[in-house]
Amino acid sequence: MVTAEDVRAIALSLPETAERLAWGVPTFRVGGAAGSTGTSGKTGKTGKTEKTGKIFAALADDDASMGVKCPREERAELIATEPEKFFVRPGHDDHYDWLRVRLAAIEDTAELRAILLDAWRQAAPRSVADAYGGAEEGEV
Repeated sequence: MVTAEDVRAIALSLPETAERLAWGVPTFRVGGAAGSTGTSGKTGKTGKTEKTGKIFAALADDDASMGVKCPREERAELIATEPEKFFVRPGHDDHYDWLRVRLAAIEDTAELRAILLDAWRQAAPRSVADAYGGAEEGEV
């Protein structure tokens, strides 16, 4: 069974990824560390707009599941195919490109990495994703 620590280790191994607490849970963002994209719109202590990156994954507060970036048009098929693994919170995830994943249902860290890499690629600035190229699973 994969754990929240596996999620953290794999997510943070991806280029330009940082962990940031939001809504009381750890979120994983890409693009903000190097100032690429993802302006939060908030003004930091320096008076400049903070660049926080785009969220591609977030751990649930109980560490039993995570949310990942996923196109809405792909969610229904994933949920229908593996309902024990994938789900959405009705009323909360309806209008977002977001999918929930039960960590206990993930087979191994290779599958976890594939899920996180797919979500990362959707959120990463094109230049970052292109520079990372076609890295295959296990190459990070």
